[in-house]
Amino acid sequence: MAQIGTDIKVAASILQAGELVAIPTDTVYGLAGNAFDPEAIKTIYRVKGRPMDKALIAQTDSIEKIKTFVKDFPASAEKLAAKFWPGALTLVLEANDRIPAEMLAGGHTVGVRICNHPVTLQLLAQLDFPVALPSANLHSQPSPVTAAEVDEQLGDQIEYILDGEKCDIGFESTIVGFTGEKPLILRQGAIAAEDIFAALEA
Repeated sequence: MAQIGTDIKVAASILQAGELVAIPTDTVYGLAGNAFDPEAIKTIYRVKGRPMDKALIAQTDSIEKIKTFVKDFPASAEKLAAKFWPGALTLVLEANDRIPAEMLAGGHTVGVRICNHPVTLQLLAQLDFPVALPSANLHSQPSPVTAAEVDEQLGDQIEYILDGEKCDIGFESTIVGFTGEKPLILRQGAIAAEDIFAALEA
């Protein structure tokens, strides 16, 4: 089984070596790998048994970092980021060529998020790349909210689980797309649609 621990430096060094680490977020535990590394991304798909036509979300710790790998960060996206980040909101934006094709599942957009979890924010601040971060479960199985639940599903395939205690929210983020004429809610999650629309109209 995987080692479960609280050492952020250990998690960072594993990620910097191109390997995977399970890490906590405010919603569920995620399976993290270097989002700029095609081989790490392929490993995420293999470990999860995830279909390659399902794109991955990139997470980091600042809007400034996100702006280095998307083509545009529109004003309406800035509004939502100011209101809900760090938090359970994913924004879908046009990726630039820093994001490998393996992240995008044949498309040209990437989901981006800054989660509200102090352990993971500390980890991401130490990295000079975003992490691809789908939920740390086998495809179609329940999303884990504790390190022990991650270990049950993926413990024989990853080296380290960064323990941030139980995730607060327990289900996935709301996803809003910004590639059409106006923002579009692509998945209803932890943030209600009416709260999204209210923030956009404020």
